[in-house]
Amino acid sequence: MAESATKQATPSFTGTSKVVQTDYPLIDNDPLAASEAGELGGHAGPWAEWRVANVGPVSSHFKRVVRYARTSDYVAGGVAAAFAPTALYTLEKFAPSYVGKGGFAKAMRLAGFVGLAGGFLYFYQRSCLRFYGATENAREIDLDMKEMVAKVRAGEPLYGESRLSPHLQGVAARQSRYSALFFSTVPWFNFVNHNQHGVDTAKYFQQAERELEAERSR
Repeated sequence: MAESATKQATPSFTGTSKVVQTDYPLIDNDPLAASEAGELGGHAGPWAEWRVANVGPVSSHFKRVVRYARTSDYVAGGVAAAFAPTALYTLEKFAPSYVGKGGFAKAMRLAGFVGLAGGFLYFYQRSCLRFYGATENAREIDLDMKEMVAKVRAGEPLYGESRLSPHLQGVAARQSRYSALFFSTVPWFNFVNHNQHGVDTAKYFQQAERELEAERSR
């Protein structure tokens, strides 16, 4: 396969995207964001110039974290969500507050809201940890590769587009990178497309090339 140089996307800051060493491969160190500009590696090939001209930016999306979640994440999130109202109801049975039906109903609604919020964050964090490579993520790596390669072959932008300047994209990235680790204190989501996700997205284009070559050789 012929090799040629690719043009590096304009960086929004000096330095590389911070990556934490983990036991499993990194998929995305900011899966709370959408993204537009990909982090190009030194790879080249039939897709290289087309990619720079047509796809440009690349990264990850909030919805993808939910879509990649496992059944165990839903179960864990459900249990966490039920804990607060269940605990409050149990306490009321064993140690009545005597606030009356109206007062207790309000307390239960508040406990239900807290439970739902906490359960969702716990569910979401478990999925994010696989994107970070902090927990076993073989299934997610396979899903990620198939999804991105399908978009490459279809000529679609991998993660949408951004109207922000590279500088503001970098600011957004640095504010939310690995933010799921701090969910218990500050639930922080990033809805800005950016190009700093800690991975070399050239692997998607390399795989697309391999698949095309395999189809041509049949």
